[in-house]
Parts: sequence; structure tokens; C-alpha cells
Amino acid sequence: MAKNPRFVPAPEIERRSDEQLIQRAWEFFQMMERRRTIRDFSDRPVPCEVIEHCIRAAGTAPSGANLQPWHFVAVSDPKVKHEIRVAAEAEEKEFYEHRAPKAWLEALAALGTDWRKPFLEIAPWLIAVFAQPFRILPDGTRSPTYYPLESTGIAAGLLVTALHSCGLATLTHTPSPMGFLNRILGCPPHEKPFVLLVAGHTAEDAMVPDIARKALDDISTFVG
Repeated sequence: MAKNPRFVPAPEIERRSDEQLIQRAWEFFQMMERRRTIRDFSDRPVPCEVIEHCIRAAGTAPSGANLQPWHFVAVSDPKVKHEIRVAAEAEEKEFYEHRAPKAWLEALAALGTDWRKPFLEIAPWLIAVFAQPFRILPDGTRSPTYYPLESTGIAAGLLVTALHSCGLATLTHTPSPMGFLNRILGCPPHEKPFVLLVAGHTAEDAMVPDIARKALDDISTFVG
């Protein structure tokens, strides 16, 4: 443990009036209100540099003890995307036909989904997000990370937000189990698949389920 931790001045943030803060918050909400999970993607390419900057943004997320217990694998190779689709659909088919509880299938019915996942090949990018419950030190020993799932979840949320802010669509895909991602992408076993993020442009004829988000009163409580 460092006896004399090093500190530097906090980054400067533009100081705004209350009115400006309210306006910025409202504008951000309006931008995010348009975010929808998309399953109809265009095959239009997205520059790698866009994905790089968005992953950099995700990497600014807070994490337990600043250990940053995440790893992002961005995939644009058609052959690798095909391999991921085949493996994911195998797990999804088993889920829909054998493993899913009735209540879960009823909840999914409103979304019109099934085990077929063509977007895994159509979208230009797949970003596999891995959480690291522990890290491997230079001497080969294991050392735990802290709040790895919570930290990685925040980073994944920032990644979705960053991509949306660029005008790109996303889908969070979580076939279970996801161990095939370690095998296909060559990631070590101590990295646990957290989510497979599909990213790209929305297809011109894209449709989304007619659903609504909960109102503020339904998701929040203010005290004081």
C-alpha cells in the first residue's frame, strides 16, 4: 500500500449557472430519450476510429480501487462475426426451446425476439465486453479486483451512451452461457464475458417494439 499517494489537481469543469445546468440536463435527456435497442442494422461501415474513441470514453468509467477490470474486444472481421453468430444462435436456440422459464418467454413476447440473430453478421461491429474478477500480476500470481461487475456495467453503459451520441445504434446481447466468446476471441479464462454489444447504423426500414419507458415517479424517489 502506498504510504504517500500522489495527487494532482482535479480537471477543470466549466462552471455553469443553475439555469445552464438544467438546460444541459434536459438536452442530454432528450438525446438519450431517442436511444432504442435496434435489431435491424445496416451493413454500412463505421470507421474504426469511431469505435476506438467510444471505447476510450467507456474506459473513463469509475472502478473499484481504479483497477479498471474490463476488456473490450471490437470485431469487424466477417469470418469472426459469423463464428460468433453460429455459437450465439446455438445457445439462444437451446434457451428459447428448452431452458427459458415460461414467464421469461412471456416477457420476451412483447419484443418479438427469437433465437435467430442475423444482426450479429449484418452490423459492422461487435464489441465483446469482458469483466475481470481478478488480474494476473507480473509474477504470475492472481490478485482480486473489486466490484468488477459493477465497474464493468458502468463502463458498458458509457460505451452505449458514447455510441448513441455519435448517431450509432446498439443492441446489448447476452446469450447464456457466453464462454464461446473466450474461445473465439482468444481471451484468457479469468476474463468473464459481460455483454456482447452490437453497433452500427440503423437500417432505413428498421422497426422497434411499441413499448414505453417508466415515468420519473416510477423509477425514482427524492428525499429532502
